[in-house]
Amino acid sequence: MAKPSKNLIELCRASVEAQRAATAVPYSKEAWAPWLKAAETFQAAVTAEADQEPKQSRYELEQAAKKAVLHPEPDGE
Repeated sequence: MAKPSKNLIELCRASVEAQRAATAVPYSKEAWAPWLKAAETFQAAVTAEADQEPKQSRYELEQAAKKAVLHPEPDGE
């Protein structure tokens, strides 16, 4: 199972938040620009992290980061 770094999870979270902000208003190039930039940054980070040793599946790493952001595990408290 792929284990994303905290940085990768934060970049994913930023992308998801930017998506929510962009889709909350009528479409415009300017409104979507932050989301597209955040998504591009996240995807580049996934690729870079997957290529580190030990190599990980890029797909599994991306899915693990998205799962951590969109479906977090309960803290057990």
